[in-house]
Amino acid sequence: MSQHDHDHHHHDHHDHHGHEHHHGSELSDVELRVRALESILVEKGYVDPAALDVLIETYETKVGPHNGAHVVAKAWSDPAYRDWLRRDATAAIVSLGYSGRQGEHMVAVENTPDTHNMVVCTLCSCYPWPVLGLPPVWYKSAAYRSRAVIDPRDVLKDFGVTLPAGKQIKLWDSTAEVRYLVIPERPAGTEGWSEERLAKLVTRDSMIGTGLARDPAEVPA
Repeated sequence: MSQHDHDHHHHDHHDHHGHEHHHGSELSDVELRVRALESILVEKGYVDPAALDVLIETYETKVGPHNGAHVVAKAWSDPAYRDWLRRDATAAIVSLGYSGRQGEHMVAVENTPDTHNMVVCTLCSCYPWPVLGLPPVWYKSAAYRSRAVIDPRDVLKDFGVTLPAGKQIKLWDSTAEVRYLVIPERPAGTEGWSEERLAKLVTRDSMIGTGLARDPAEVPA
């Protein structure tokens, strides 16, 4: 890993239900049984895969991320809130009404011209549900969890993000104890924008660190 200009912040992981993770095993017996059951239910017609996909997509891209986008937009436009978010993200996020299971202990990390932050959960899929909704399928995949650690710059390229050669990548390992929210860089040319309009620039992936904020040209006045 020495050839890659990133920091890996690692913590001990614990399953949300009290069982220890087994490092290296891609799927637990329970997960395998759940997947087998899901396949049977779909095959037998109990579950409509299309309806299931719509439900998951709604929570992944429409419901949850709107909360996080509001947090980021407020941080962009309110220096006092931004400082609070960096100092005590959990309290700052709760102040906007976003709290609950999987979001009890939050840390906000801010992208700068010199540093790009990226979040992974190397042993499972710890994820800040109150601000980002359900974790996307790829976040839970073994490929993302392992490759993000080995070569995050290459993973970013797979997501269509090419960073300047001199920009450092910091990798944050999310856990059941601490979950991270990336504050993406505010795009130039958005001075004077309302928080509502700024929030439209914020994507789910930009708050994980596998994406950037939208181009302001994509968000009409």
